Amino acid sequence: MAILRSFNIGISGLKSMGQNMSIIGDNIANSQTTGFKASRGEFQDVLSLSLKGIDGGDQFGVGTKLAHIKPMFTQGDISRTDSFTDLAIHGDGFFTVKAKFGNGFTRDGSMHFNKKGELVNSDGYNVMGFPNNGNGSFINKLTPIKMSSSTIPATSTKLVTFDMNLDSRAEVQEFNVENPDETSTFANSVTVYDNVGTARLLTVYYNKQTNNQWQYHVTVDGADAQDGEAGKIYEMASGQLIFSDEGLLQEEVVDSNSFNFNLGAKPDQQIEFDFGETLVEGGNGSQAITQYGSYSQINRHSQDGYSAATLTSLSFDDDGVMSAVYNNGQVKAIAQIAIARFDNNEALYKKGKNLFKESNSSGQAIQGKPNEGGRGDILSKSLELSNVDIAHEFVSLMTSQRNFSANAKAVQTADQMLQEVLNIKR
Repeated sequence: MAILRSFNIGISGLKSMGQNMSIIGDNIANSQTTGFKASRGEFQDVLSLSLKGIDGGDQFGVGTKLAHIKPMFTQGDISRTDSFTDLAIHGDGFFTVKAKFGNGFTRDGSMHFNKKGELVNSDGYNVMGFPNNGNGSFINKLTPIKMSSSTIPATSTKLVTFDMNLDSRAEVQEFNVENPDETSTFANSVTVYDNVGTARLLTVYYNKQTNNQWQYHVTVDGADAQDGEAGKIYEMASGQLIFSDEGLLQEEVVDSNSFNFNLGAKPDQQIEFDFGETLVEGGNGSQAITQYGSYSQINRHSQDGYSAATLTSLSFDDDGVMSAVYNNGQVKAIAQIAIARFDNNEALYKKGKNLFKESNSSGQAIQGKPNEGGRGDILSKSLELSNVDIAHEFVSLMTSQRNFSANAKAVQTADQMLQEVLNIKR
């Protein structure tokens, strides 16, 4: 009977609007949930009844149903915080955590370090990333991110580099280590480190031998030399610098190099002095010291040693690299946050606790580094807020309420019509 069918149609509308109210209510309830993604209900009509069979046309609709609940993976607003372990993804991708059910995926970047020094989320699940191999690059193996040791050992200086100019107008001089200041044209100092991390001050003297040829002499005070006498100068390395007629560094020649420091330092420490890429080595002179007709001066110098140190702070950059800062000024990359991408974000399975799990329809997680392969970048001291639009949800709430009332009216009217039919007998 058509009236009875009207009951079922109205009830399907009531059921669908009730389900839609649940979706809207969930969105509103999670409007303050970090990294939450709003959903929307998508409805379809139910298979119709045709008066003409397979000829088509003249069909009765038999109601509606909730066909899909579609999560909206739009970018949420970014809120700044005071904690460096609060991370936000700006763009596509998910953080990966090691949950009880396996790898979980989340946009919630509320993280902290536990007592083991492991980076975990608010539920204590390990945050996954790529460890540093110790040579400045990262291993493509997903592992829990862990804080490095709070101390680092000393590293002896192996290389000293210089960027400078030597005055081509200088007079030729014969160097005398017992009177270095009077028998050299120019000098500069640099601090290096021995194998136990003790700082040693070296003074490098330069004297012109002939046109386009200079000598350098690396000296230390006797207070730093093995069996040395404080206040006396000891030469521990020397060499020659040969320039072209254009004032470019043509060749370097090492005459001697052996550093013997005191106070328990390892003997015969080798320190390379690099004055740049010479013409003999294939350089063009732009990356080496020069000999021009201007005052001798040092522009910059650097060395690769450092003393033992303790950890002072940690930080994350936009590439998700966690770096440790030590009190000797050294900065070491520890690990890099992993970002997972999916072919179909909307098919991810919600597991609660702001976590998603991959499904057959979502495809497997494609792990990679931030800012690569379409993945977003990482913002430290930031959290991604819920993308729920309260104003939009309130409008949807009113619309669903009106639709629910309309369907209830349809059921009420069908009931009145059926009552009229039943009254015919009377």
